[in-house]
Amino acid sequence: MLSFNRIARTSCRQFSNLSQLSASTANEVFQKSCYHKIDFRINEDTPVKEAIKRFTAFHIGCLAVTNSENKIVGVCSERDFITKVASLDKNPAEVKVKEICTYGPNTIIAKKTDSLENCMNKMMLKDIRHLLIVDDKNEEFIGVISIKDLIKEILKDRNDIITRLTDLHKGRGAFFGSE
Repeated sequence: MLSFNRIARTSCRQFSNLSQLSASTANEVFQKSCYHKIDFRINEDTPVKEAIKRFTAFHIGCLAVTNSENKIVGVCSERDFITKVASLDKNPAEVKVKEICTYGPNTIIAKKTDSLENCMNKMMLKDIRHLLIVDDKNEEFIGVISIKDLIKEILKDRNDIITRLTDLHKGRGAFFGSE
């Protein structure tokens, strides 16, 4: 029989290693997100005022920008609006999304099979709060995940470990399932 201390040490080692914390993929995180039913797309020829309405109505901070063929070509964020419209006193009804969004190779994306750790590293590397998720094979747009979605997933795993250790200490199931 394993001792409490041995199980606790094993759990702490697992907890300290992010890659072992969660085997979740970008797509799984997106499916659990409260945003998974929102259409995050906006056409590049749409006035920025429409993007602001969507940011406000859906409590989101990022939209995937599409071209006339409905293909994802970039990303438009609240930060883009603040730095390229609001701070310059431009009229959001006159400025088009294509004038402020981030295009092409500068757009950081996640493949739907990317790990939680990989997604977090991409966000930290470029200091961004949102990632577009695309299908691995055909590059088709799936959705958007935020740093908040990733943190929720990490906390869920941490709370599971804490619950197991607490249950073990109380003599209830522990690592073999709480009873």
